[in-house]
Amino acid sequence: MIIPWQQLDPETLRNVVESVILREGTDYGDSELSLDEKVDLVLAQLAHGDAVLVYSELHESVDIKSKQHFQQSI
Repeated sequence: MIIPWQQLDPETLRNVVESVILREGTDYGDSELSLDEKVDLVLAQLAHGDAVLVYSELHESVDIKSKQHFQQSI
């Protein structure tokens, strides 16, 4: 189920995004980004509609997926 990120309190949204980023672990990019930079990138992806906030009833967890990946999984 997609969670409308716009309806979340900004602090709650940031906490969710940070949690997902930290859960993902290692950064394999060309350069290391700070947590704040990663959060800003994910928030921008959500704002542009490139990513969605997803709640899994099965796993009782929240995740962020690319919109394309989410659409392929349903």
